[in-house]
Amino acid sequence: MTAPATDPQAQAWEQDGVRLEIDGDVARVTLCQPKRRNAQSPAMWRALAAAGRELPGSVRVVVLQGEGVSFSAGLDRAMFTAEGLPGERNFLQLAAAEDKDLDDTIAGYQEAFTWWRRPDLISIAAVQGHAVGAGFQLALACDLRVVAEDVQFSMKETSLGLVPDLTGTKPLTELVGYARALEICATGRWVGAEEAVATGLANLAVPGAELDGAVRDLTAALLAAPRNAVIETKALLQGAGGRSYEEQRSAERVAQARRMRDLAGIGD
Repeated sequence: MTAPATDPQAQAWEQDGVRLEIDGDVARVTLCQPKRRNAQSPAMWRALAAAGRELPGSVRVVVLQGEGVSFSAGLDRAMFTAEGLPGERNFLQLAAAEDKDLDDTIAGYQEAFTWWRRPDLISIAAVQGHAVGAGFQLALACDLRVVAEDVQFSMKETSLGLVPDLTGTKPLTELVGYARALEICATGRWVGAEEAVATGLANLAVPGAELDGAVRDLTAALLAAPRNAVIETKALLQGAGGRSYEEQRSAERVAQARRMRDLAGIGD
């Protein structure tokens, strides 16, 4: 089911570059400003955060994609101009803000990037063409990444004198390791499909024409297992990095006890 075009909320989101479509237990979030290569703005981030809040509880898998030749070319460079974007503070105005104001503003931006890893969902980024800066970090916000063979990831923030601040540093480090993450960020170089798969940054690379089909196949496979078992497994894996071996063993036992009792019909 696609959100009706007459829905004022849906129309506002689309104007800001985000389309949300829901079909049963699958949601599709599309960056829908292909003429601008899906350049990101605070308005787009607010729409993405709102889309996450509006997902019905029936959704199990969320697919994130970008219309056109690029997934996302990153932050709209108009933010760095004196004119800025309509209704938004530009770079100089943000830089001059008080510490708490600036911190709160960036935290608000980050909300567009945080909900993709919720325990009750599995998110898949379908990435083609350029995924630069904020685009790279949005792909990293998802649990899984399926990429087209023409994909080009780049973390350009450091090259601009900034740092990646849209939640991308932790997943990048976890996926490729500290040394490679540092090199990718500090140089701002391009990472193509072959390297992305080899380093664990992407789960799968396919020809561009096969990207949609590959995502559909992966979605079907993810939906095949019982939802509660997937939720428990995801929670175990998400928490593993912060636990000792013995703590993880204990967490596995506790989770398995819940699953056994649930399957036996004697759970809480």
